[in-house]
Amino acid sequence: MKVTEAMRARSSIRAFKPDNVDRKLLMEIFEEAARTPSWANSQPWEVFVADGEPLKRILAEYAKNYENKLTGAPERARPTGWPEDIQRRQGGIGAAMTPEIKESFSQFGILNQTMFGAPSVIFLCMDKALTEWSMYDVGAYSQSVMLLATERGLSTIPAVTAVLFPEVLHRELNIPEHFHVVIGIAIGYADETNTINKLRTLRDPAADVVRFVD
Repeated sequence: MKVTEAMRARSSIRAFKPDNVDRKLLMEIFEEAARTPSWANSQPWEVFVADGEPLKRILAEYAKNYENKLTGAPERARPTGWPEDIQRRQGGIGAAMTPEIKESFSQFGILNQTMFGAPSVIFLCMDKALTEWSMYDVGAYSQSVMLLATERGLSTIPAVTAVLFPEVLHRELNIPEHFHVVIGIAIGYADETNTINKLRTLRDPAADVVRFVD
């Protein structure tokens, strides 16, 4: 699969089959993703994978928090606001929905809260001492992981909801306190029978955001 093909094939999958992902396959992905560039070869990403019983415990703790009306918060701050152009793009998600997809989105809330039923979730972390420069590197690493997963027939979705209760993740995954949990990436095999996975969001033309200066 060419890079362009992987870019076009990858999409955010919101419902997964329960089939487990072989850890050897995941390690193949991580070995290749290690080639991601980083500032001064710092390689700031720290990777923790939850599957099996640990993931079940995490989901149970999250469910309790949701039942108690806790909203949680990621360890890296959310945006305080979205510029107008970005709000327009976010609003365009609705335009990409057919009536069938809109109907299936009634389940989005529960899927979001249960990490989309994925059999494995990758949690990317970085040292608290690091800044936004290293966040860039972690973001590049996450894209590498998702494209490599696509090449191997796996599906993914990065989601802030996966990291809303970092205290649970630190405890269950033995994540050191000097690490911040940055993002969670659900990974597994897409449930092709679920209409919610047919959504393909729109992209602005490159000419709208790319500037050449003569």
